Amino acid sequence: MARKVQVVIDCLDPERLSNFYAEALQYELQPPPGEYKSWEEALKAWGVPQEDWNSTSVIVDPEGKGPRIYFQKMDTPKLAKNKVHLDVNASGGVRVDIQERKKEVRSEVERLIKIGAREQNVWEEQGEYWIVMLDPEGNEFCVQ
Repeated sequence: MARKVQVVIDCLDPERLSNFYAEALQYELQPPPGEYKSWEEALKAWGVPQEDWNSTSVIVDPEGKGPRIYFQKMDTPKLAKNKVHLDVNASGGVRVDIQERKKEVRSEVERLIKIGAREQNVWEEQGEYWIVMLDPEGNEFCVQ
């Protein structure tokens, strides 16, 4: 049986980036443990200093199918291209006509731009089509 995975993203602002990716991927912020009504209430109860409240954030697939995505604060700036990135599958893949795929990818790119992403490059080769995007902290991800 395959192992479950968690994707971990190092970032400067876990709250901001987790909110962006929750919207982008149609995920949701992980709810606080059962006895707490909010994360603020939980963090206070656990004695976490307020300056550390934005040290991590987590988003989850509301259907429980996709991986948990964990955002952790790192003060080191991004210096180069990501070695790992996410692909957002918006077009139905190569079984869908290329013109229809382009239309669906472009529509998703426009939605992502409205929530804080930036478009970097458009690629088309050997029947594939994708757009490289940058999240609010400049990390690359693709829409295909």
